[in-house]
Amino acid sequence: MTAEELPLPMPRQSDEGDGADDRPIDDPRTLQILSTEHWSLLAGRSLAYNEAFTRTGMFLTFLSASLIVVGFLVASDRFAEAAIPIVVLLLAVNLFVGLATLGRVVAAGLEEFAAVRGMNRIRHAYAEMIPGIERYFVTSIHDDRLGTAISGYVLGRPIRPTSRLSNVLHGQTTVPGMLASIDGILFAALISVIALALGATLGLALGLGIVALLGGFAAITGWMLRTWTQGPIFDEPLFPTPPKP
Repeated sequence: MTAEELPLPMPRQSDEGDGADDRPIDDPRTLQILSTEHWSLLAGRSLAYNEAFTRTGMFLTFLSASLIVVGFLVASDRFAEAAIPIVVLLLAVNLFVGLATLGRVVAAGLEEFAAVRGMNRIRHAYAEMIPGIERYFVTSIHDDRLGTAISGYVLGRPIRPTSRLSNVLHGQTTVPGMLASIDGILFAALISVIALALGATLGLALGLGIVALLGGFAAITGWMLRTWTQGPIFDEPLFPTPPKP
């Protein structure tokens, strides 16, 4: 058989623009690749989760040590004159550490949810390979905001979007919410101590502290809500949750 008589290779569908990649799950290597990616995402989620708790523990340890120092300063007559400047410095440093910790914990939470979203996509591929297997999953197979929230928070409970107030109240039960409250209290204490150092009365200092607490907490909570609701990790879902009938 001459070269002219050899059959020409058939063109692939992808070369013809016919969408050969529409069903990559038909490839026998797909399951191994998806399993490897699944374990990689699990490891990434675990690292983000552990980092959030480690950073929070470091901050609380530093805050506890600082409060012990403040207690000794207030109870000591020898350092009475230096008590307020040192307290202001310690509160300012703790506030900085607390805000830095909150920023990293929020970022770690976004990284964790990105991993959850990826695992939801992989479960959707499993459901495409074996139709009907999704009824055995306790987590979602959809990669939109709702599907990711179901897998990340409540393990398959049929939640639906709630009010902003409910989101804020639920947020106080989370690690970022706790850090936001502590940072708001530190900011309020710092403002009150500075007011006392400038000669303000106790009542005025307490009033300024309450205003600072409310303002600081509102600012931090607003920033967290914007970060979560406007983050790009939930954009353009491939497998959105179907509307409720």
